[in-house]
Amino acid sequence: MVKEEKVAALKEIIENTKKYSAIGIIDLYKMPSPQLQAIRKDLRGQVVLKMYKKRIIQKALSESNMENLIKLCDYDPKKPALVFTNLNPFKLYKLFEKSKTPSYAKEGDIAPYDIVVKEGPTKLPAGPVIGELQRARIPAMVKEGKIHISKDTVVAKKGSVISAELASLLKKLEIQPMELGINLLAVWESGVVFDRDVLAVNEEEYKLKLQQGYQHALNLSLAISYPTKDNIILLLQKAFMHAKSLGLEANLLDKGIIEDLLIKGERAARLLSSKIGMS
Repeated sequence: MVKEEKVAALKEIIENTKKYSAIGIIDLYKMPSPQLQAIRKDLRGQVVLKMYKKRIIQKALSESNMENLIKLCDYDPKKPALVFTNLNPFKLYKLFEKSKTPSYAKEGDIAPYDIVVKEGPTKLPAGPVIGELQRARIPAMVKEGKIHISKDTVVAKKGSVISAELASLLKKLEIQPMELGINLLAVWESGVVFDRDVLAVNEEEYKLKLQQGYQHALNLSLAISYPTKDNIILLLQKAFMHAKSLGLEANLLDKGIIEDLLIKGERAARLLSSKIGMS
């Protein structure tokens, strides 16, 4: 990159850090160009995605004088790019996750989770593949001319490196453990850096926790009789029931409980009559 191009790139990054509310750093390592261009087209108008050299990114983020923005460089992507947007970090992450598609593993890929070959029939005809399955310690047999997996077998633990042999076998079994898409590492917004562990929110689990938190808070406010707009009706009902119980216990004549007092008196009279009759 010639000096003029470096200066232009620095200027572009710094201008975009001031123009957009959120800046993300992504890794485009092993990202095929056609898929990248398709994603760019789909996200046009929502995000600006630009590839730069690591040194240019580090220098630009440092010179931007934005609080903690330089911390994006700590994530050290193999093939870096920056994304600029006015979406909040969580919406941006969700947008990129939705754009991902399943893909076959390649040699050197890292297993994103425990990869399991499931028990059951395959589309593979009897032949040399049986030997490949045996070398991978996958129990298999031939049924009706097709290879049948005898039991669920973990062929790669989460975080392990996938070999060329395993990648080839998974492709033959039509297992796509990888995801092809943009790998968003972290997003900066208003001085705070959100990494992917924070951004990967399970929405249903989060909603459930909010509901549980609300219910716990409501129960506590009722227990200590702390009035809020959310519990005031329940507190009034609680107070009314307590007052009614006290009135009945003390036999206080009041229009709110007169019917209950009459019923209470009737029951007492019947009980007395029954005891007199028994004696």
